[in-house]
Amino acid sequence: MRLDKYLKVSRLIKRRTVANEACDAGRVMINDKAAKASATVKMGDQITIRFGNKEVKVEVLNIQETVRKDDAKELFRYL
Repeated sequence: MRLDKYLKVSRLIKRRTVANEACDAGRVMINDKAAKASATVKMGDQITIRFGNKEVKVEVLNIQETVRKDDAKELFRYL
């Protein structure tokens, strides 16, 4: 699955366009490498997102095309 779509589906970032902009600005990394919005996300990958001074690091546990809001937290775990 594309990185921007995964960020939206997992609710780490609310909108796909915002996820796209974050990737273009170099604020999103997969396994400590800068990632484009079109990068492929696999189970076990570590995603790091920088929001200003704050940094969020998660591990991908599951990949689904659609998920209910309550179940979105099952797609990743915080590191």
